[in-house]
Amino acid sequence: MNRIIRIASALALTLGLATATLAAEGAAISGEVKKIDEGAGKITLKHGPAKSLGMEDPMTMVYRVKDPAMLKQVKVGDKITFEAEEAASGYTVTKMQKAK
Repeated sequence: MNRIIRIASALALTLGLATATLAAEGAAISGEVKKIDEGAGKITLKHGPAKSLGMEDPMTMVYRVKDPAMLKQVKVGDKITFEAEEAASGYTVTKMQKAK
């Protein structure tokens, strides 16, 4: 009986980790930096579908950034991957890195 509980626990943990990994991969959005406004803490990104935000079509839009230091890591024309969340004041980029 104890062995069955351990096996079931290991299986549940493995499935949970796999689901979390897939969810994280689905949240990443590919895009290109079109404009940076450091003073306002905003960035304009041209990107493909952003299913994590409910956006099915490619578009270009302005995002706020969670941390203004993110804006110093990229320049106009850079290809990036990013994650964003919706807030009352609009969409905010929470993570961003240059594409590999």
